[in-house]
Amino acid sequence: MVILNTALSDEDAEVAVGKIKELIANQGGEVLKVDVWGRRKLAYEIKKQKKGLYILLFFKTPTTTIKKLEEFYKVYDAVLKYLIVKLTAKQVRSLESVEASTEQMEQKSES
Repeated sequence: MVILNTALSDEDAEVAVGKIKELIANQGGEVLKVDVWGRRKLAYEIKKQKKGLYILLFFKTPTTTIKKLEEFYKVYDAVLKYLIVKLTAKQVRSLESVEASTEQMEQKSES
């Protein structure tokens, strides 16, 4: 999960998410799902901000990428806060199967 500064426009937020996805892809990872929760009130003030743009990313990547992601989050001003949680293999399989069935449903509706 990443919480971005709400001072960012929607386009800038998309650019920020694109940079994160690009970093993961360049390190041999794969983004499984991006879920934008939207702008919400923070539980407490972070960097003098009362609201944040919550973005949940599910991805598979080598463990070496995690350190690079954390370093990126720390220096990138748009990121207010982040949390990286490792999923179990069962949770990853479940997420992949849901994504695959969603893609199949979309393809059928387009036909």
